Amino acid sequence: MAEIKIAAVLRAGAYSPNHIGNDAAIMNLTAEQLRKRGCEVRTYSEEQLIGGAVKERVVIHMCRDHRSFPILQAMEDDGCLVFNSAYGVENCTRERLSRILLGSGIPYPDCIMVDTNQTVTARMEAARMDRAWIKRGDLYAQHKEDVTYVRHPQEAQEMLQEYFLRGIKRAVIMRHLDGEQVKFYGVSGTPWFQWFYPFEKSYSADGGDKATTNTQTPRFDLEKFKDACGRAADILDIRFYGGDAIVAPDGTFHIIDFNDWPSFAPCRVEAAGVIARTVLAEIKSHK
Repeated sequence: MAEIKIAAVLRAGAYSPNHIGNDAAIMNLTAEQLRKRGCEVRTYSEEQLIGGAVKERVVIHMCRDHRSFPILQAMEDDGCLVFNSAYGVENCTRERLSRILLGSGIPYPDCIMVDTNQTVTARMEAARMDRAWIKRGDLYAQHKEDVTYVRHPQEAQEMLQEYFLRGIKRAVIMRHLDGEQVKFYGVSGTPWFQWFYPFEKSYSADGGDKATTNTQTPRFDLEKFKDACGRAADILDIRFYGGDAIVAPDGTFHIIDFNDWPSFAPCRVEAAGVIARTVLAEIKSHK
């Protein structure tokens, strides 16, 4: 397969808050898996992609800079294979993600989408939305303040004002849900799926790749959960995905965050192999 040339584009550091090393690790492991299978893989930065350096017809990437989207989308339109689809990645920006999942019947918390210079206290009170999460709606989180918990509508109003002053024009106000957090990872089109309760998870000293089999007991309907996550990935057009969900005491669940190509930190060695096999299968099918 030496004739298969693949570009591997790393995520810009600004879009990997607290995860620069983890994000680079999964991309590097995936590239190494592809090299072991005979592919020629060259690694680029997101800035190099934006600068026009990428010429390969197959691209695996973790891009989130809005300048990268039209470049990758044009490559897709020209017949290149791009993983994940840049159209899908753009669907994962917060406001678009919320609208798509809510409109598709995926279990997802109630949300109010607003301009950051709007008055929202009355709308939140009418919706009986006291505790909530304020999330920037335009791009991906770059700072911890881009996702902020608020305890009442007035605090939400104050946070929106801070967003406005920072130049963020749109925000999503998501209803806070009580329950247990569950993290999940998957590769669309394959049976591979991992989940765990993060606060019951132990990591190895090197970042944790020991938990290739999840031994925790789900306190929810696992098959329904896997189906919901898989449907979300298909609707958003994302092949390699992960995210977070909240499970209520009665076992009902809601996805609260969905990410295109996450770090796969607790299971990255296994994930890299599955991703590489998926890419190669798609290349063969495409040819």
